[in-house]
Amino acid sequence: MHDAIGFRNTLTGKNYTIEWYELFQLGNCTFPHLRPEMDAPFWCNQGAACFFEGIDDKHWKENGTLALVATMSGNTFNKMAEWVKQDNETGIYYETWTVQASPGKGVETWFESYDCSKFVLRTYEKLAEFGAEFKKIETNYTRIFLYSGEPTYLGNETSIFGPKGNKTLASVIKKFYDLFKPNLSTKEFLLSLLKIFDSVIMHREFYLFYNFEYWFLPMKFPFVKITYEEIPLPTRHTLPDLLGDAPTRLLPGAALQLDLSRCT
Repeated sequence: MHDAIGFRNTLTGKNYTIEWYELFQLGNCTFPHLRPEMDAPFWCNQGAACFFEGIDDKHWKENGTLALVATMSGNTFNKMAEWVKQDNETGIYYETWTVQASPGKGVETWFESYDCSKFVLRTYEKLAEFGAEFKKIETNYTRIFLYSGEPTYLGNETSIFGPKGNKTLASVIKKFYDLFKPNLSTKEFLLSLLKIFDSVIMHREFYLFYNFEYWFLPMKFPFVKITYEEIPLPTRHTLPDLLGDAPTRLLPGAALQLDLSRCT
């Protein structure tokens, strides 16, 4: 499941794609590696934006959708490009889960995800702020939810796994994450799946690593859910800057497209 933004330069006819994604694959961003020589779980949960020439039209059309969502000036594009650089330097960690108290709108959200779709939505808001004109069309995004009662703060790596940490809690957390280790045989995978069911569904326990901290989630029905929902496009906040000095190295007169895919 993936979301990205495509651009077409109306002067040159060239296409470009920008996307924000996990650098070490989704599984590695969602769960850590456990190493015998390390007390603490080892996380590979970095994410970053990448900009490259071309749009893989065939891939998006076969696995999702490809639709024109907005037009803008080259100067607006240049402002967005500078913002993307700043955003890329401040938000560097991928977070898979959105954690809510229950399904539906207007309920308590304990933790927000930080993934490819959130990058697209953040970029849209900035483009609207800079003057991009969005069309009135439907855009949908895949989200993965956990449902939990009020989370309990457990501590960070040092307070839990450090020399003066809580060895009992450290053992419990590592035992939980060991259920999700990769590269299992079919028999091991099925056994692990049964243990995950017992821990998350029967005992209603989940341990979340979020922003360098560990939290305990008292899980609630329906526990886990994948949704495909519409999120409205933003409205323009300011008049478009059509006459400013736009560096020629970036895209003047670009039209904006959304690449929205549900492929795995």
